[in-house]
Amino acid sequence: MTNLQRERQAAPLDDLMDALGPIWARDIVGHSRQVIEAYTHILRNRPGAALAATRDVPYGPDVRQRLDVYGTPGLARAPIAVFVHGGAFVRGQKDPTDEVYANVPRYFARHGWLGVNVEYRLAPGALFPAGADDVDLALQCVHRHAQGWGGDAGRIVLIGHSAGGAHAATFACDPVVGPREGPGIRALVLIGARVRADTRADNPNAEAVRAYFGPDDAVYGERSPVTHAGRATMPVLVAVAEFENPHLDAYGREFFDRVSCRAGSQDRFLKLLGHNHTSAVAHLGSADEAFGRALLAFCHDVGIAATANVAMPDVATPAGAHGVELQS
Repeated sequence: MTNLQRERQAAPLDDLMDALGPIWARDIVGHSRQVIEAYTHILRNRPGAALAATRDVPYGPDVRQRLDVYGTPGLARAPIAVFVHGGAFVRGQKDPTDEVYANVPRYFARHGWLGVNVEYRLAPGALFPAGADDVDLALQCVHRHAQGWGGDAGRIVLIGHSAGGAHAATFACDPVVGPREGPGIRALVLIGARVRADTRADNPNAEAVRAYFGPDDAVYGERSPVTHAGRATMPVLVAVAEFENPHLDAYGREFFDRVSCRAGSQDRFLKLLGHNHTSAVAHLGSADEAFGRALLAFCHDVGIAATANVAMPDVATPAGAHGVELQS
């Protein structure tokens, strides 16, 4: 396990993070909202390379089966980072603000990648394994359009956070609902992922888990991605925050222990000290670079890196403006 310490930034943000850490689990939804608002302000005022963007590309018939694409103009055969947001299976969206969670694919795009931000259907309207099915459909869409967008469909890294991590891990590992005809992925990154379904009394999202995985807890073991972790065929990076939603850190470690026993394993387990469940992803693109550097290093070490794996020159970008459309 590698510990990465949160790098301190502006006093108001640091004070909020310090205060919320020890009490994170008391009000996950409210605290998450505070963190998203705080990092939105930080990211909005952070200079960065101008990016081209195509938003709300449909990959299925449902209104939520949409994805956004980010890249620098003139991109060609770049590795692709596909991000799947969280939301406890019943809520959440790819862009709750103009900065978060687009900051994740934009972070990769500013380092020479093609970045993709995926939205998916929610419970109770879409039950297990709908989230993994949507990941499959989104990846098929990315594969079809990759060349036109300037990406390399043979170098896709799938990144899932929280419930999105459950969907990503199910897609990657579950032999029943995993990839069938769609493209494969070269690496998997799970951040605070709910890789075990549980409705424990101390799980504040127990009802949300039940809404997605179904009312019969007898099937939860088989439907939990951690059960199938040993089937992963790609390198895996698991990251958890110091202040996680209850038990997600233990479940992440369990997933890592099962997957990392493979011969020649390149898998990694990171603990993000000073971060909470939401800031673990909301901070990417800010002046706190420790985790971002670790993600890029992992991708480089498993053979997936941009031609020049360095940040693009800083160009101040007006709030809400992120470039012109990419061609599909």
